[in-house]
Amino acid sequence: MNRHPKSEEGRVSSAHTQHATRNTSCALRSPRAQRAFSLLEVMIACGIFFMAVFAILAMVANVLRNARGLRRVDLDAGMVAAQVSNTNKLFEGSQSGDFGKMYPDCTWEAESFEVATNGLWEVDIIVRRRGVPRPVDAMSIWLYRPDSQRFGQPNIR
Repeated sequence: MNRHPKSEEGRVSSAHTQHATRNTSCALRSPRAQRAFSLLEVMIACGIFFMAVFAILAMVANVLRNARGLRRVDLDAGMVAAQVSNTNKLFEGSQSGDFGKMYPDCTWEAESFEVATNGLWEVDIIVRRRGVPRPVDAMSIWLYRPDSQRFGQPNIR
């Protein structure tokens, strides 16, 4: 094992110099500065934290508003249409009623008439709120009810 003394000595001295430089730069810093965060780092971390918290709060508020909207059941003429379509026979003329305790201030009117001689009927439905002249909702449905009869005319088969 023949090595050049100069090359090994050069390696040792350069490693020693690098180690000494690191120790000198560390020695210039106080022990307190080595363990603490700078004010800028703390401010950036707080900014990121508050942005995340406010984004989550905005999302929660949006979800609560949407859930409140889903909970409210709007009055719809489809409720009356479902009741009218449950019957097997329709009669020409008009009917009216209310929605009971669910919507105590609302009423509905339905007018039925045969459109064609084959048993096709049209039912026009209007839902109104008491005290409001404009209808809340209106709908026309067509139903096939061959067993229904027009007013004053016998059902011929």
